[in-house]
Amino acid sequence: MAKRKNEGSGLQSSAGLMRYFEADDTAIKLDPKLVIGACIGAGLVIMGLNIAFGFWP
Repeated sequence: MAKRKNEGSGLQSSAGLMRYFEADDTAIKLDPKLVIGACIGAGLVIMGLNIAFGFWP
């Protein structure tokens, strides 16, 4: 009887293509609220520096 192939083998894996769940193992996971907060904070710092140095209209 022939051996069954693993689900990971085949044309996609041999062509160098990765599935999403394989690529997600080493990704950095950040909370979306943290990203939004960091963007708002950076914007406020930039606006504050613009006001402090006289670049605000």
